[in-house]
Amino acid sequence: MKKVLIGAVAASALLLAGVAQANADLAKSSGCLNCHNVDTKLVGPSLKDIAGKYAGQADASAYLTDKILKGSNGVWGPIPMPPNATVKPEDAKTLADFILTLK
Repeated sequence: MKKVLIGAVAASALLLAGVAQANADLAKSSGCLNCHNVDTKLVGPSLKDIAGKYAGQADASAYLTDKILKGSNGVWGPIPMPPNATVKPEDAKTLADFILTLK
């Protein structure tokens, strides 16, 4: 039984790592990483800074999904984030949820 449990935990860890990589790939293919970096400010804030700002807010995922789709202005300074018209709403939600997992 112990071996089964250890195997299940290991499989879950690999699955989560795969999901995280898939979400990082989605961020890259969606153009997010043209202006954002995971750890440091680029044109826009780092993804980790975004995660920290909205950590614990109940509506954070919906809020960020909306910002990804529609863009924003003045939230992080004078440089606006343009709308991402080519990102599907379900991908924007995936991206928002991914960003919120970063620490």
